[in-house]
Amino acid sequence: MSEEKSLNFIEEIVEADLASGKHNSILTRFPPEPNGYLHMGHAKSICLNFGLAKKYGGKTNLRFDDTNPTTEDTEYVDSIKEDVQWLGFEWANELYASDYFEQLYQFAQALVKKGLAYVDESTSEEIATQKGTPTQPGVANIYRDRPIQENVRLFEAMRAGAYPDGSKVLRAKIDLTSPNMLLRDPIIYRIKHAHHHRTGNAWCIYPMYDFAHGQSDSIENITHSICTLEFVSHRPVYDWFIEQLGIFPSHQYEFARLNMSYTVMSKRKLLQLVNEQIVTGWDDPRMPTISAMRRRGFTPHSIREFCDKIGIAKRDNLIDFSLLEFCVREHLNKIALRRMVVFNPIKVIITNFEKEVEMVQSEDNPEDANTTHRQIPFTREIFIEQDDFMEVPSKKYFRLAPGQMVRLKSAYIIKCNDVLKDDNGQITEIHCTYIPESKSGNDTSGIHVKGTLHWVSAAHGIPAEVRLYDRLFKEENVDAAGGDFKDHINPDSLQIVSAVAEPALGNAELSERYQFMRKGYFCLDKDTTETKLVFNRTVTLKDGYAKQNK
Repeated sequence: MSEEKSLNFIEEIVEADLASGKHNSILTRFPPEPNGYLHMGHAKSICLNFGLAKKYGGKTNLRFDDTNPTTEDTEYVDSIKEDVQWLGFEWANELYASDYFEQLYQFAQALVKKGLAYVDESTSEEIATQKGTPTQPGVANIYRDRPIQENVRLFEAMRAGAYPDGSKVLRAKIDLTSPNMLLRDPIIYRIKHAHHHRTGNAWCIYPMYDFAHGQSDSIENITHSICTLEFVSHRPVYDWFIEQLGIFPSHQYEFARLNMSYTVMSKRKLLQLVNEQIVTGWDDPRMPTISAMRRRGFTPHSIREFCDKIGIAKRDNLIDFSLLEFCVREHLNKIALRRMVVFNPIKVIITNFEKEVEMVQSEDNPEDANTTHRQIPFTREIFIEQDDFMEVPSKKYFRLAPGQMVRLKSAYIIKCNDVLKDDNGQITEIHCTYIPESKSGNDTSGIHVKGTLHWVSAAHGIPAEVRLYDRLFKEENVDAAGGDFKDHINPDSLQIVSAVAEPALGNAELSERYQFMRKGYFCLDKDTTETKLVFNRTVTLKDGYAKQNK
């Protein structure tokens, strides 16, 4: 009998809240800012928020934190929705912080009228200086004690567009002596004459994150507002606004963000990689974005399994990228169709094979009890891997060599008799003979060989480009490595190989996953055209990094 998995600390909180009657049901939210593509850190948050709601019979809202018009775009909105759905989740409501701009403005006005917010005309440098330091309290400026009616009038004029960008801000009047710097009269509105992707030019003042977030949660009656540990110090600000406004008491809970080895999780850094064309785009398969993982061939199941395995913790730590690869490798082994693809091919001529073509049968997935089978053309001339032949073999070399025999997968045993070379001494052809009685599934030859090679018919093979992806960075912990993070880029993170694929891959689909025998797991890339197949390696058959680190 398997052990029941223990609850994480957020599940314990939810169960206690439901048991006590504090909440009759739970409502979570996933609140991305649409200023970039989602990465694996977001995948963890998505799985947590949607997973909690699913487990406890609640719901999850998808709410876009679109309060910064200069960095946001509908392209990002669309990509975020696609990513969430691809991971296997559906939101209860699609909402936007901009849906609440009028309500948030009314909240801010209420604070002004209560003497809890004021219009400040100081420069950003002056405000930063006046806030003090972690060891020195802040000091009040001349605007902090403006009369309430003057603040009401100035804030209304800010909304009306009477002032230029940066000339005034609205600040909450909290505590300039608080050891928490975020409580030292935080800015809650700034002037920004910029076109918004949803509200157009209707607004020229926009709420700051700390003001918009908690109130948006409250408007939606979010019961458990879950975010990452860097927002711990923001929680008192979150609570202060809700308390002063007397609105639904949403509460914030924090968990450790996802940090993964050999990559970065900063949107700013990822945007740099894209803008400086170090990668081909947000969905470059070397990127840690969800769209890149999808393009590389990772499955939603494997990402959800990975998020489940790493769990929900209260302390930040570095998760090994190999664990994600393990999860996808396990899943792909069960679902991937087996195919033969020869990299760096060399021609083998089977001199005693006299048929024009013979069809041999091979199973599509031996891990599937109900596997289908396909017919593969076997001909006199085939391709094998150059690495599968050695003219002077080592003692334990069980692949093809002069005088040595191997089995061709799903076909026959062959024996190498001769090699042909060009003027430079390079092998151009390998001449072999086959054992007619050794056909796979009906072998009566009595010959046992230790090596089995994959192959492709020279007459029927399809040219393909294969992209072999590796870690984007050389350093395990890029953020701790020091210097410019781009100095740690792995120059060998992409290798492009010319290959020959068996004919069945002529019908390859973007949604399908393949195991190229003896090579790894692959998927068709969107760069494929009618005249050129392009495949991405998702992951190798075995963890090569485990060997390197032994």
